[in-house]
Amino acid sequence: MLLWVFFLVTLTLSSGSHGSPPSQPLRMPRYADAIFTNSYRKVLAQLSARKLLQDIMSRQQGERNQEQGAKVRLGRQVDSMWADQKQMALENILVTLLQEHSLIKHQELRDLTKYSPGEMQAAAG
Repeated sequence: MLLWVFFLVTLTLSSGSHGSPPSQPLRMPRYADAIFTNSYRKVLAQLSARKLLQDIMSRQQGERNQEQGAKVRLGRQVDSMWADQKQMALENILVTLLQEHSLIKHQELRDLTKYSPGEMQAAAG
């Protein structure tokens, strides 16, 4: 805006006091328009470039977040599988111990039934 005021004042002063040809005053505003248009285009180009760069960066960040999310989900799945395997191993150990304990109890019961009540007292005493 200030640039336009300067050129209008220059145009008015030059056309009235010096008697310059009419083509000269018209050339100054066109030159000012060209300068403004070039500057405006540069600003628009910078804004466009920044927007493009932000889009690229946000897309890359989104991909990284997806990769990290996939890694976390995979890690949880692996942890879950590992916990399941450990639980199954513990269950197998417990089953084996219970079976052994049951066999021992059965053998003790068989041993007790072999003896008559008098023989048990003699064996104990």
